[in-house]
Amino acid sequence: MRQAAALQHLRTHGLTAVEDLAARLESSASTIRRDLAELERAGRVVRVHGGATVPEGDTTADEPVPFARVATHELRAKQAIARRAARLVQDGDVVLLDIGTTTLALAHELRGRRITVVTSSLAVLDELRPDPTVELILLGGALRRQYHSLVGVLTEDALRQVRATVVFLGTSGVTADGSVLDTTLVEVPVKRAMLGCGARTVLLADHSKLPGSGTLRVCGLDAVDTLVTDRHPPAATLAAWTELGTEVITA
Repeated sequence: MRQAAALQHLRTHGLTAVEDLAARLESSASTIRRDLAELERAGRVVRVHGGATVPEGDTTADEPVPFARVATHELRAKQAIARRAARLVQDGDVVLLDIGTTTLALAHELRGRRITVVTSSLAVLDELRPDPTVELILLGGALRRQYHSLVGVLTEDALRQVRATVVFLGTSGVTADGSVLDTTLVEVPVKRAMLGCGARTVLLADHSKLPGSGTLRVCGLDAVDTLVTDRHPPAATLAAWTELGTEVITA
């Protein structure tokens, strides 16, 4: 995850000093140097004195970390968050689920519930398709095969028709000042469209996402009613988020 975040940053911002990457990823400079050495051996980056950049002609700036690999990262934390988040859902609710591995864990917890689930996630579709109790609505759009999601103008247009009881969003990072981040350009407009669809918006973020990574701002926590995580954030951070009006629930 750290190497993927470093690579994404270099693709977005170009030549970056080791110290800047270390601060961005909350790692030591020596750790970042080792990561860059591994990425260089794989041909993914070019190291220069004091930093690194991507090779000339690199055209994979939007390449995601494979979904199957992300799904195993902090798995227990995601499952704990999903169990706690499922308690926020009542029978009869219309639940809008974002893409991602934590929302997939939540979908598993919602099996057998008398609810309607709306999603742009093919992984959620696969999880809930065998369940005859859950009414399932799949949004249209362009397929991102590697991350099992639907994106684009058709997805955004479909979301304008959705009125959900509760929206569950995923994220790649939440900063101490309350910025909700993502790493993928094509997913951000979909997430922003989801923000306007529900009576309540719940953000799901395990401790590795606090602050996590991400080069694109989706929204501020003032647009989120509740954050569900698996560990208490630092007191100063919690106070800042509470000041924004966000309820923080620890699973």
